[in-house]
Amino acid sequence: MPQQLSSKDLSLFRQLHKYYDSKQYKKGLRNADQILRRNPNHGDTQAMKALILNAMGQTDEAFALAKEALKHDMKSHICWHVYGLLYRSVKNFEEAIKAYKFALRLQPDNGNIQRDLALLQMQMRDYAGYLQSRRAMLQARPGLRQNWTAMAVAHHLSGDLAAAEKVLTTFEETLTKPPPKSDLEHAEAMLYKNTIIAESGDTRRALDHLESIMRNQLDRTAVMEMRAKYLLSLGRMEDAEAAYRELLDRNNEYRAYYEALEKCLSLERSNQEHRERLTALYDEYAKSSERVDAARRIPLDFLEGEEFKTAADPYLRRMLRKGVPSTFANVKALYSDASKKQTIEELVEGYSSELPMNGSAEKQPNGDHSDSFQQAVLFFLAQHYNYYLSRNLPKAMEFTDKALERNPESVDYNMTKARIWKHYGDLQKASETMNHARSLDEKDRYINSKCAKYQLRNHQNEDALKTMSKFTKNDTVGGPLGDLHDMQCLWYITEDGLSYARQGKYGLALKRFKAIYDMFDVWQEDQFDFHSYSIRKGQVRAYVDMVRWEDRLREHPFYARIAIPAAKIYVQLFDKPSLASGLNGPIPDYDKMDASERRKAMKKAKREQEKQEKAEAERREAEKKNAAKKPVGPDGEPKKEDPDPQGKQLLATKEPLGEATKYVEPLLEFAPRNIEGQNVGFEVFIRRKKYLRGLKCLLQTASVDPENPTLHEQTIRLRKSLDSLPEPLSPKVSEVVKSSFTLIPDNVSLSDFNESYISKHAGSAAHIRGGLDARQSLDSNTQKKNEEELIGTLQFSGVDIQDGLDGLALLKSWGADEATVSKYDEAARKRWPEATFFETS
Repeated sequence: MPQQLSSKDLSLFRQLHKYYDSKQYKKGLRNADQILRRNPNHGDTQAMKALILNAMGQTDEAFALAKEALKHDMKSHICWHVYGLLYRSVKNFEEAIKAYKFALRLQPDNGNIQRDLALLQMQMRDYAGYLQSRRAMLQARPGLRQNWTAMAVAHHLSGDLAAAEKVLTTFEETLTKPPPKSDLEHAEAMLYKNTIIAESGDTRRALDHLESIMRNQLDRTAVMEMRAKYLLSLGRMEDAEAAYRELLDRNNEYRAYYEALEKCLSLERSNQEHRERLTALYDEYAKSSERVDAARRIPLDFLEGEEFKTAADPYLRRMLRKGVPSTFANVKALYSDASKKQTIEELVEGYSSELPMNGSAEKQPNGDHSDSFQQAVLFFLAQHYNYYLSRNLPKAMEFTDKALERNPESVDYNMTKARIWKHYGDLQKASETMNHARSLDEKDRYINSKCAKYQLRNHQNEDALKTMSKFTKNDTVGGPLGDLHDMQCLWYITEDGLSYARQGKYGLALKRFKAIYDMFDVWQEDQFDFHSYSIRKGQVRAYVDMVRWEDRLREHPFYARIAIPAAKIYVQLFDKPSLASGLNGPIPDYDKMDASERRKAMKKAKREQEKQEKAEAERREAEKKNAAKKPVGPDGEPKKEDPDPQGKQLLATKEPLGEATKYVEPLLEFAPRNIEGQNVGFEVFIRRKKYLRGLKCLLQTASVDPENPTLHEQTIRLRKSLDSLPEPLSPKVSEVVKSSFTLIPDNVSLSDFNESYISKHAGSAAHIRGGLDARQSLDSNTQKKNEEELIGTLQFSGVDIQDGLDGLALLKSWGADEATVSKYDEAARKRWPEATFFETS
């Protein structure tokens, strides 16, 4: 039974609530202790004290006290509500929902508990439960508009569009007078209702409804776009044309409006007669304003031959005369058409040949011989020959040097030179040149970030951090790196992790990848507050878009960039547990050493590790002294110190394949067309002996690229594994494998199948590598032959530096001797003399 409080203690208990709400936790604790001294078994007070302890970071003590409170008062809705809040704070939403439901049984009409339950159900995408909770909240307070809107959202997200529309219509019918035009919540609700009607497929009714409400709408652009879209969908071409022309009058640079206008006029870009009308249409908009670019640029997409050249010449001259730095970026999409690429090259080369030989002799301020035009032409050609579809690095360097002669202080020209060195494969010179470009404008955050990226690519991790520190808060815990984590600077942390992975510092690499993984979790959790905020503020359309975006959060390219290398590291840890020896650096191959050499190598590794730990301890101590000067947390509380800065605990996991699966599963679910993700997924599942999951990865890859080299090698490996199982598969699994695994014909030997594949792709280095790797797995006695053929792939036309690096990695994975690796390096250096990748391998 709950203890009854005296009037004095009851007053203290009410104050306790206020202190918690206003975050005056120390005063709240004093009040709670006063009450508990006189009423030691008062469950509600114990629960509130637990809530305060949890807010102060004492989570374990809070849970223990909350359980004690429940023992003293199992029928208190406050105790159960607090118990749910504690679980919510540690992201255990399932247990929090259970606790909230217990609290609601005890007090069904409590609006706070009902709201907290509804928010968690939405967070967990329990639409059936969310619908039930919202119905109860609507019945309790039918006069509140946001309850009706939330009910409609619940029906909408659960797929019942008709019910969602009916809820909104019912509320409208309860209004005694129309809301004022300034009522943003009403306006948004009307547009939301319109999107529901449109999603149901009834476009005509959506248009009628939109026209009935558009006069009182505040978001004019959205209304005009929706109306134009509906008219086009209904085939009312004249009205749609007028609607899109009106939109173009508001924004004449938006490509989507032009493309829709083409559809309204029934113009096909592939039709010669239509192209003439299209050209006239775009000329009309180009003449309407000297500043408009889209109407001049879009025709270059569909014009061909002489017509293209006639349009491209004035466009390029106009942009280069203005000295627009983004000219090349604007036209490089045309390079997918070889003839257009050639035309652009000839045109701009022609401009280059017209330039005065002495450069500075003519100082005309305007026209095609102005200094700015000459520099713009040289800059364009430098970018043109540096681009992968038209790459000629010596020419690119020649034009860059000419541009730098005219303007050596140009940040853009120096950046381009750094990119050229990167494509040459000389990352050291690329980093130095980019750093020089940064020094020319130290207030530019972009060039500063670019410099740090190039330093990371060159494995200058400490230098990169110093570069980034010029734009970070360096007096927080963790220094510049800590601030980059706080600011969720994805690109830097990702590049830092990839750099450490390339260096073999797997602990630090996993540390960075785990930080990015956790950031995606934070983004998932950050939506929680918007479940109430967006409904309360009436921003319903944006809210629904956010929920749908969150549902596919991990298809983001940055997730794939860290998930794949993280999973590969864990696969290596499974294959070779010695990688987790504690040394954060390249691991010697102990298997190839005798006992004496192994002891020496391990001692050296230990010394290096101790040296790293000492340097890290000194750095952290210095950061701690700096951080102690002022509060660092957003709430004024000091931040917790990282107990594993080197990632040793991540490296020492007992379940490397389990950790790899955590990274791979979301990638396979949300980005199934990512071939590299499917490849690494196969590597994880085949080691876990989950053959059906591995087969699924192969089939998905085959549906995207049936000739993929890694797919070929993995297919052979799976067939070989299935043919040599110590125990047969279960009948059901065996039946599925037999019916689905059709990538290799049953009546063909694996060796013949592989040799046929190699012959079929004789000119492709990537496919040859896949075939050679498969041959090596089928018969290790063919290694010498495989090594010779692999070295021979360096002579293929079209082979790039990445092919060379992939071949080197494959050679090492076979355990090739030093002489063979040196031979490969020598051949690679002849192919790419400027590259530094093959000097110390």
